[in-house]
Amino acid sequence: MLAGILAACLAVGFAEIIGEPQIEHAIAFETELHAVAGEAPEPAIVSRVVQRSIGLLTACVMYGAAYGGLFSLMFAFAYGRIGGIGSRTLAALLAGAGFLTVVLVPDLKYPANPPSIGEASTIGLRTAAYFEMIVVSIAALTLAVLTARRVADRLGTWNAFLLGAAVFIILVTLVQFTLPDFNEIPDHFPADLLWRFRVAALAMQALLWGVLGIAFGGAAERLLEPDRRGIHRDSRCPRRRSDDERT
Repeated sequence: MLAGILAACLAVGFAEIIGEPQIEHAIAFETELHAVAGEAPEPAIVSRVVQRSIGLLTACVMYGAAYGGLFSLMFAFAYGRIGGIGSRTLAALLAGAGFLTVVLVPDLKYPANPPSIGEASTIGLRTAAYFEMIVVSIAALTLAVLTARRVADRLGTWNAFLLGAAVFIILVTLVQFTLPDFNEIPDHFPADLLWRFRVAALAMQALLWGVLGIAFGGAAERLLEPDRRGIHRDSRCPRRRSDDERT
């Protein structure tokens, strides 16, 4: 959880520098739409000052702590069950798998949208479809890994990996074509603004998962493999013998 909180704090700094300017531009576009239509903008329940400061920090820290706790459970289950992979490598693989299934695959179907995009009447359906995509993505990756492990002895590691990747891609693609689409982008919305916002949102998640994997892997290695560095050092430099050994 501490690794998740550390990752979240770095993600907050990235969001403040890269993401918040895009949100401000989107809000200005939405305000202009209301002005053209002669409508008063909806009152903000939480002010923008709170949203981009303590609100953003609180949300990200809670998000990071929660995913850090879940990440530790995944690591505890996988550690020692996947060949002779060390703590750092396993944490990096799990972080990559988490980013792939929880962020990247769902975002390919339902990318992040800035303010002024999205109808209030479809928010429930959009949320349900997004979480359904996450569940399907995790299930597809699990099935792909099990398939690859089952055929690895017969086909070899590389061919088993390719077969597992094909299973994952096919399942995810079929589900993405089945789920509904939501095209609610207003007319004349700046395409470059939409692109920058989505890239910033994806990069923020990549930073969070990357730091989580690196920080957790380093801490886990110190706890679970404390003699690893010592072994490497001893393999390079011969140990000085004691008086008893010389005798």
